[in-house]
Amino acid sequence: MKLFLLTFAAALALASAGPFDFRTAQLPRVTIEESPEGRIVNGYPAYEGKAPYIVGLWIRTDGSNSAAVGGGSIIANNWVLTAAHCLTTDSVDIHYGSNWGWKGAFSHNVRRDNFISHHDHDIGLIRTPWVDFNHLVNKVALPSFNEEHDRFTDTWAVACGWGGMDNGNLAEYLQCMDVQIISNSECARTYGAVSDQDLCTRASDGHSVCGGDSGGPLVTHDNPRLVGVITWAIVGCHGGPSGYTRTTDYLGWIRDHTGISY
Repeated sequence: MKLFLLTFAAALALASAGPFDFRTAQLPRVTIEESPEGRIVNGYPAYEGKAPYIVGLWIRTDGSNSAAVGGGSIIANNWVLTAAHCLTTDSVDIHYGSNWGWKGAFSHNVRRDNFISHHDHDIGLIRTPWVDFNHLVNKVALPSFNEEHDRFTDTWAVACGWGGMDNGNLAEYLQCMDVQIISNSECARTYGAVSDQDLCTRASDGHSVCGGDSGGPLVTHDNPRLVGVITWAIVGCHGGPSGYTRTTDYLGWIRDHTGISY
């Protein structure tokens, strides 16, 4: 299948200061008639129901027969959290309830008047039709407000998505990787500068997020909660830490728009 990359220029404006030309603002596109084939680089296939909170996004532009791909996390029956650079378009198809991301149990098309993007960082919300929860479709908790200053350094977490694999294709079946959160100072040794609102995970054993994973979740192993939104990776998705927007820094913003707080 022929794949090509779309750069969302708006994502660069949302990116904080620093040499972040490696952000996953470049999202793979596929034709509407075809499914993306082929992962999170060096991840493992998820068992059914491992991440019932993840959704697959087809990111559509009116009048086009192709779509970019990304991810998101269910945080309430009618809200999905994602990256802002996934929302610079006309609508999204949200696929729920299956590890086969583009063949979900059901889907909703949501127009851009239901998108809310943060004004200066890469995090966004989608107001969705009401979705009932079951063992395959469920929300993930956000951190509590008394954790908003926690940096979660050295914490183990899991990131999942349908993005680029080490063979250059997109994943059709959900891939996950277990990773350790590192300090921003360690992350900056690779990138030179990292925003306080960014969070990084170590690239041990070649684990990395990649294009098409954007907007997806980083969830702690213990007391599972959504601590990061996938937003960037090193060029080529090998050899450097993976980057996320730190959700603890936006708990107030999320509460103000959705009413969700812990």
